Order: sequence, then C-alpha cells, then structure tokens
Amino acid sequence: MRHPLFIFLFIVVLQFNYGQEQTNSFTLDEAIAYALANNYSAINADRDLIDAQKQKWETIAAGLPQINGEISYQNQLKQPVTVIPAEIFGGEPGTYVDVVFSQPQSATATATLTQQIFDGSYIVGVQATKAFLSYSANNKEKTALEVRKSVVESYGNVLLAKESVAILNKNKETLEKNLYETSKLFENGLADEESVEQLQITLSSVESQLKNALRLEKITLQMLNVVMGLDLDNPTQLKENLEDLTEKKIDFALLETDFKIENNVDYKLALNQNEQRFFEWKLAKSRALPTLNAFVNYGSSAYSDTFSFLNGEQQWYNSSILGFNLNIPIFSSLKRSASTQRAKIALEKAKTQLTEAEQQIKLQLENARSNYVLAIEEYQTSKNNLALAERIERKNQIKYTEGIATSFELRQAQIQLYTAQQEYLQDMVEVINKKTELETILNEQS
Repeated sequence: MRHPLFIFLFIVVLQFNYGQEQTNSFTLDEAIAYALANNYSAINADRDLIDAQKQKWETIAAGLPQINGEISYQNQLKQPVTVIPAEIFGGEPGTYVDVVFSQPQSATATATLTQQIFDGSYIVGVQATKAFLSYSANNKEKTALEVRKSVVESYGNVLLAKESVAILNKNKETLEKNLYETSKLFENGLADEESVEQLQITLSSVESQLKNALRLEKITLQMLNVVMGLDLDNPTQLKENLEDLTEKKIDFALLETDFKIENNVDYKLALNQNEQRFFEWKLAKSRALPTLNAFVNYGSSAYSDTFSFLNGEQQWYNSSILGFNLNIPIFSSLKRSASTQRAKIALEKAKTQLTEAEQQIKLQLENARSNYVLAIEEYQTSKNNLALAERIERKNQIKYTEGIATSFELRQAQIQLYTAQQEYLQDMVEVINKKTELETILNEQS
C-alpha cells in the first residue's frame, strides 16, 4: 500500500505538469487573452484605473466632514515672569510686583470638526472626476490595443522564424545532395571544378542564413514571452502555422466596416483632453468666488506643578468653540483674470487639436485600408511567384543533372527561389500585421 504522502505529492506533480502544458501552448487568440491579463503594461493600466477611482473618492472626501484630534503637553523649564503694578495687590502706587501666571506643566486635548460649506473649486473638482475616470478607462483600452498589436506582431515573427528555419534546412539538404553528387562527378572527371565551387558558395550562404534564423527563432520567442508577461525563457509553443493564420486574416469584409470615430481610442483620448481643459477653465473661473467653511471643536486642558495628568484626581477644564471662515477674493491685480484667460486659450487649443485628431484618424484609416489591400495583393503575388520559382528551380535541377544547364544557371535559379521564399514568408506576416493595424483604428477585434 502506497503512503498517503506519496499519493498527495504525485497528484500535485500531475496537476503542476498539466497546468504547465496548458499555459505553454497558445493559439494567437489564446496568446492575446493571456497577455491582456499578464502583460506588464496591462497590469499597470488596471492599477491606474483603480488609482483613478481612489483619486475620485479622495476629491469627493475633501468636501465632507473632517475630524482631527490634537494632544499637546508643555513643561515650562523656565517660566516667563510678568511685571504688574503692585497697587493691584494693595501695594504702594508706582511700584511693581513680579508675577508668574499658571503652573509650569500643562496638557491639552482637542477634537475639531470642520465642514466645507461652499468652495467653487471643490464643485469643479467633483465634476472633473468623471472625465478623469473616463481618461483612465480609455488609456486602459489603448494599452490593451497596443498589447494585442504587440502580441500579433511577436507571434507572427516567431512563426516567420520557424518557417525560415524549416525552409533553410530543406534548402541546405538539397544543396548538400547537389554538392555531393557534383563532387563525385568532378572526382571522376565528369564535371568541372567551377560547378563544385558554385555550389559551395551557395551552400555557405544558406548555412550562414540558417544560423541567423536559429538565433532569431530563440530571440523572437523570448520577445513573445516578454509581451505575454511570461518568463523570458519559458518553453512557449505555438499551435498555429503561418500560412493558415494568414488565410484566416484575409477578410475583405473588414474594408467595408462602417467607421465610427467615437469608437477610436485616440479620438476618445483627444476628447478627454478637451474635457480636461474645459474643467481647468471652470476651475480658474471658480477662484473668483468666495469660500465658506465651518468648524466646531471641543477640548480640555489641565495644569500642574508635576506630571500628574494621568491621575484620576487631576482637574481638567473643558472648552468648546463654534466658528465660520468666509474668504472673499477682492483684488488680485488681475492675476485671476490672466489665469482664466490662459485656461480659455488652452481650451480653444484643445478644440483645435480635437479637430486635427479627427482628420488624422480618418487619414490613418484610409492609409490602413490601402496597406491591408496591398499586403493581401503582395501575398497572393508572392505565393504565385514562389510556385513559379520552385518550378524553375526544379527544371534547372533536372537540366543540371543531365548536363544541359551550367552550375551558374542552377545557382541563379536557386537564388531566385530563396528570394521568393523569403518574400512569401514576409508577405504573410505583413497581411497579419496590416489587418491588426486596421482593426486597431476601427477598434474591431477578430
């Protein structure tokens, strides 16, 4: 019979391994969802929104009742002496007596309640909290869009690197086979030395590219891990391949999507800035209004020759005050006026910037649509070109084997094929990225 502790540990290990497997393999959509919850910028954007909510309450609480307590203790090491006329105590007129008022030690405990009755700046501040919360929410939304875009780009780059490694390995195997066969023919006097050297040059170039692709495969995966909020060297696996993902990202219906500029996050942020300048203008105007505050306190004081304030027999003297403070701005040498005018100018500038942002966003949309169409067209062209380059390379392989084509002609066909392969891979990534750019402007996610 197995020990219960062993069974428990075995279950924990199984659960841990299962959890690891689940979090290490991602489709693109799964990677985006994971990053939105774990990306460092996304996490801080959530914290900024919570901070904005706390700041809202901080602003509101400033106008609610405030209670403060104060306890003070004094020990007059050298008591002040006051000289008063002696005749007060029945002495001779014109003479004076040294008098020490109160006892050397004293303690006071006071509680004060203050309440803001009217303050224009407070009213404006409370009104502005809604706009500030809206800005924080929009900033979080923009962060989420940027995280999504970064994940898509990083995911595509990893797939690109993996496909490059696979293609270069295949090209390397073909070249090694060609070089081996040509070397044997050269050794038997059936081929010239130049043919061997041409293949060696091509093979060396492909080997160098393969080494670089292997390095990039590791680096791009690390970049994806960082964007997703994973450890740099986490063994992340991708469930999708580049070609299938590209086909999924071809969506001509997206080009016909109605554009609502109020959904664009950059427009929302520009609108937030406009609202912020409006409330700054109202705040500047409110400084010309009077402020009224009320307070009431209750305190108790005690006096003694020694520290006896904690004794039950110590006598305490109570006191209480009710009061109001009215502050009326009368004349500031036009300082408040200048401040209000500057705030008004800032508001007008914000309105102009909002109009400019609207035009810029519309221009970005047209550019993004054009780039998306171009990316699809270039992908389809490069796909056809790749098929043609493969046919040309195969024909030259056959011709070279039969002695009809030279090694130089074979090399040219191979270089053309390799260029077509890289263009095809890059164009697939462009389709993915350009669609993401268009979706970001439209604030559409698919």
